[in-house]
Amino acid sequence: METRIHDIRGIPLWLLRDYLVDLGGVVQPDGAVAGPAWQGRLTRLDDVRIGSLRVGEVRMELRGTPEALQRLEHALHFKLLRAGG
Repeated sequence: METRIHDIRGIPLWLLRDYLVDLGGVVQPDGAVAGPAWQGRLTRLDDVRIGSLRVGEVRMELRGTPEALQRLEHALHFKLLRAGG
């Protein structure tokens, strides 16, 4: 098992959770999302300030087999590509 941590800006926690569910995960009673050979835990962080702009940030902690995490991160990468919101 391996753990990878990503801090993601500009995507709300609820949407990131939906992405993990779309990729085969199931929301657990404790709020984590578990998929085939992986588990993800999302934590909302303090907003990042860029001048007068505030941008939300979510920490995504993924735990699983290296192969499962590689597949998940590859698929998630395309969901996180957003042109203009």
